[in-house]
Amino acid sequence: MALDIHRKNGSSAVLEEAADRRLMGLICETRGDHEAALEHLVLASMSMVANGQEAEVASVDCSIGDAYLSLSRYDEAVFAYQKALTAFKTTKGENHPAIGSVFVRLADLYNRTGKLRESKSYCENALRIYEKPPLGIPPEEIASGLTDVSAIYESMNDLDQAIKLLQKALKIYNDCPGQQSTIAGIEAQIGVMYYMLGNYSESYNSFEGAISKLRACGQRKSAFFGVALNQMGLACVQCYAIHEAVQLFEEAKSILEQECGSYHLDTLGVYSNLAGTYDASGRYQY
Repeated sequence: MALDIHRKNGSSAVLEEAADRRLMGLICETRGDHEAALEHLVLASMSMVANGQEAEVASVDCSIGDAYLSLSRYDEAVFAYQKALTAFKTTKGENHPAIGSVFVRLADLYNRTGKLRESKSYCENALRIYEKPPLGIPPEEIASGLTDVSAIYESMNDLDQAIKLLQKALKIYNDCPGQQSTIAGIEAQIGVMYYMLGNYSESYNSFEGAISKLRACGQRKSAFFGVALNQMGLACVQCYAIHEAVQLFEEAKSILEQECGSYHLDTLGVYSNLAGTYDASGRYQY
């Protein structure tokens, strides 16, 4: 509706139309309509450049790169990200976290295309910025960047490095009020990786911290909480705490049946885990 109004009004509010197109592009991208997102974002970028808004175009170019990446148009995504990188360096300096975010995007792209050396190089470039950010940068922005880089290392199966980065992010978030839900999510992810490494006691401790925080911040009925309970139950099984595992699986079952339904894959996974623990504890009638 807003774009229709802009069309009827002609060119009297070009920058307002560009802003609305940018928002529309982000909405389309979130909905998975990457072609439409690309169209709106490119038009917004062209309009902003034509009206002397080059300083604002870099973030739009990042979004354009994201749309190209979603469409597997990798060369065009690289071009968009490099264009944003050049603009950010000109307007914000060499060590701004905005540049780090572009490095992370490039690292993700090269990781997806199997160019692991290039991906790690961009990860290292991003980390150099996050380790010594300029004054005045919100700490949450740095923690978020560390989490993003961690996800790339995790996908490369470098779990030790991924855990180290998440632990750094945790230290930052622990100093920021109102971040309990975010901290719980990071602790749960660390728990998953410790489990993958076979370090079941550390996995249990991480999940225990995550679940206690989720209970405290009122998320005990969410699907994520159910999944975390299931993962903690698996850690209990590996630590031979079968009775506790049964309790966790039963609570997860109740939540996931309510939130996801009886035929959802997460719910079915809990059913399977419950069957195993019931069998191990001699409760065959279940």
